[in-house]
Amino acid sequence: MKVRSMRTTLFALLLSTAGALLMPLPSAVAATAVAAQVLPDFADLAEKTGPAVVNIRTTERVKPGQGGLNGEDEEMQEFFRRFFGIPIPRQQQPDRAPRGRKPAPQQEEEVPRGVGSGFIISGDGYVLTNAHVVEGADEVYVTLTDKREFKAKIIGVDKRTDVAVVKIDGNNLPRLTIGDPSKLRVGEWVIAIGSPFGLENTVTAGIISAKARDTGEYLPLIQTDVAVNPGNSGGPLINMRGEVIGINSQIYSRSGGYMGISFAVPIDEAVRVADQLRTTGKVTRGRIGVQIGEVTREVAETLGMPRAQGALVQRVEPGGPAEKAGVEAGDIILKFNGANIEKSTDLPRLVGATKPGTRVGVTVWRKGANREIPLTVTELEPEKVAKQDEKKPKEQAANALGLVVSDLSEAQKRELRLEGGVIVEAAEGPAARVGLRAGDVILRLNNTDITNAKQFNALVSKLEPKKSAVILVRRGDASQFVPIKPNGQ
Repeated sequence: MKVRSMRTTLFALLLSTAGALLMPLPSAVAATAVAAQVLPDFADLAEKTGPAVVNIRTTERVKPGQGGLNGEDEEMQEFFRRFFGIPIPRQQQPDRAPRGRKPAPQQEEEVPRGVGSGFIISGDGYVLTNAHVVEGADEVYVTLTDKREFKAKIIGVDKRTDVAVVKIDGNNLPRLTIGDPSKLRVGEWVIAIGSPFGLENTVTAGIISAKARDTGEYLPLIQTDVAVNPGNSGGPLINMRGEVIGINSQIYSRSGGYMGISFAVPIDEAVRVADQLRTTGKVTRGRIGVQIGEVTREVAETLGMPRAQGALVQRVEPGGPAEKAGVEAGDIILKFNGANIEKSTDLPRLVGATKPGTRVGVTVWRKGANREIPLTVTELEPEKVAKQDEKKPKEQAANALGLVVSDLSEAQKRELRLEGGVIVEAAEGPAARVGLRAGDVILRLNNTDITNAKQFNALVSKLEPKKSAVILVRRGDASQFVPIKPNGQ
């Protein structure tokens, strides 16, 4: 009975194993399901959103003989202007007339200048595009997918965000729905529609490669692998719900064409700019008058910060809002108006979005502790350029950091708007290896303000040989923390 029982059990086990092998694997089924989900058909999406995408061509008025753009030149105009910052060179032709006859008065003629894309955001004809698409144009023409062409009026251009608004006369025009870029997920499908190289109504597809890519001064750009080429600029980046979530603006390229990476201006930021352009024709931004840099892990550890975060104040503009409020070079701004500053690029975006005249609270890290500083934001204006530092001859031996320093004169302190610090006369050894040089001004060693050369040399003599120190150095108008070891290791 025992033998029979064992045989029966073995037979049942074999049947069970064979059955399991014949059954489809759950992972294979799941993989098939996932593949079916991530390979969508874009035909309906393109058909739905395409009519609201427009082709934009620009022209300029030139005198006969100046030359213009045609054919291949016209297609590459945007590329040269956008990625090299220069227009395509024109061949200048001398004005000539038959002997004995005065040259006839020349009349300007309209010649092609560039091509780009855009999209309609309102039924009455407001169109969003890139600033570089229409910048410098004398005339702007907008062509719809149904071949209707309109002469457009430039409402406003904002170079900092590369956003522009133009207006055409029309009613009940097709328009795109505005999406929410904050809901984007890396890896989700998107499409771009535009006119690469002047080829209208071209659709390309890809995925979101990264969000909040810091390639713009005031904008965290959306990175994708959607094919974008010269002429696509200003066209929409569209999600699978048919909502525009960005304006295709830039590509990374060493050849002039698409190389796998493209960038788009987030639509929420673009709409904020567009609203101001439509209302006033310009964009007003806040400023606090500081020049900033990144906070490295080494600097954060040396200064006793819990982690590397915030924006290092390298320079405080004389007479600016920050200086009036008490912000100092070497401060690390951790919060602005209640919002955390995780990296230095967060600060200009928050400040720029703040209405001039607003009073805000700023949290800074200074000498091992947080400080709360209230200040009033003013309107952004061009920064002033300070004078270069004076230099003195070398008069003493280098200290353990390889630095020869001397006291600042009263005239230098007034010019630099400083109360203390020492000026570097010569740098060698460890100091030279970290990039210090004559003319630099040292303001702080670790968390101690420097008042004169004697005090600075005394502090240096007490540093541990193999332990990193950090000095706050001012060069020209900017200040920066520089890690250094007395033995140069």
